[in-house]
Amino acid sequence: MKYILLIDSKDEKGLIYKISKTLFENNINITNEQEFVDNENNKFFYRSEISGELDIKDLKNKLQNTLPLANIKITQKRTKDVIILATKEAHALGDILIKQYSSDFDINIQCVIANRNNLQDLVEKFNIPFYYINADDMDRVTHENKMIEIISKYNPDLIILAKFMRILTPNFVEKYPNKIINIHHSFLPAFIGANPYKQAYKRGVKIIGATAHFVNNDLDDGPIIEQDITRVNHEMNWEEMRNKGRDVEKNVLSRAIKLAIEDRIFVYDNKTIIL
Repeated sequence: MKYILLIDSKDEKGLIYKISKTLFENNINITNEQEFVDNENNKFFYRSEISGELDIKDLKNKLQNTLPLANIKITQKRTKDVIILATKEAHALGDILIKQYSSDFDINIQCVIANRNNLQDLVEKFNIPFYYINADDMDRVTHENKMIEIISKYNPDLIILAKFMRILTPNFVEKYPNKIINIHHSFLPAFIGANPYKQAYKRGVKIIGATAHFVNNDLDDGPIIEQDITRVNHEMNWEEMRNKGRDVEKNVLSRAIKLAIEDRIFVYDNKTIIL
């Protein structure tokens, strides 16, 4: 069996030796590993792919005895369960659907939940359940409670906001810490909030971008996972900027999802370490 081992702790001498020794003594093979030290904050981050016959709880306890102050996570390598929230734009959602269909993503899309029904035909072509909850018919708390009710039936590993154009309340966000990934159509921290392409056009920028980030309770201020840009010029109106930016959006979101499903992301001090 194959597993992912994630460790973060205060940096000190001999950490790699202690980890490797514990794994060796338990007949665990390391097939791949990366580490990073944040010297400014004296923090150590470690990710390895390991294989062997092991009991996750037992191995974690043994590593914890060796590294008592470390945060340790061991997960079996497997297909990740994902729920997608959407509104009416198809480019980000369609890209994820195709990547699952073509096995470019090792994910199982359990369902799509949307506050508009524009994308129902698209989703159902892939034989994926589609839930339409009309946000205009109820207040925000009721709408979110209905989404939570559906999500609870599936218990996903990740929730992907594929251009879900609603701000989530703290109550919703706190139920899924570091499990909600959003794609924002600007190079954050520039142009947060609504209509970033219009904001960028009015500012006369020469590049536009997209940012995939974990969602927290501060608007568009969660830990950044992935970003990219493309060049624009004064001849473009904001709609042309938006159309060009959509390719950047879906590519950035795609890369962020891949990092998440491969367990490569550490969240630390409202930023991420990618190994």
